[in-house]
Amino acid sequence: MMQHIILIGFMGTGKSTVGQEVAKKLGCSFADLDAAVVALEGRTIPDIFASDGEAYFREQESHVLAGILNSPTRHVIATGGGIVLQESNRELMRDGGFIVHLAASKETILSRVKRDRNRPLLQGDVEAQVSKLMQQREGLYDFAHTTVLTDHETAVQLAARICKLVEGKCE
Repeated sequence: MMQHIILIGFMGTGKSTVGQEVAKKLGCSFADLDAAVVALEGRTIPDIFASDGEAYFREQESHVLAGILNSPTRHVIATGGGIVLQESNRELMRDGGFIVHLAASKETILSRVKRDRNRPLLQGDVEAQVSKLMQQREGLYDFAHTTVLTDHETAVQLAARICKLVEGKCE
């Protein structure tokens, strides 16, 4: 079986957008963990956080990740930024595919997420919350096979770079 391609990184680094492009270029399935949890639960992420809390959301996210990684179909997987918080998830990803860490500067992240109301961890002072979360998660993405900076390239350009890293070539 071909390896899954797993995109990890802080929120706003482009995992969903770039992941769709990579899947398109490689002709494989795309899975967005946040979208899969929303579909499973039948409610938005803010609603899940409000009624059941972050811990419940993280449990669902882990469950969905395990299911996709066990699929015989090759996927490009866009994870949520917090998937790395649990060591068990990091182990699953290490065993399940080629991991690409998408990274961006704090300024780029802020410009991408500041108006997004679908991010319950960013309530209140967005800049302070991003700084705090980045500090808390520092080093947690370092287990990736490679890191790709997403500040200055389009999703199509980034997807082409990732395809080359994964396959050595990409149509």
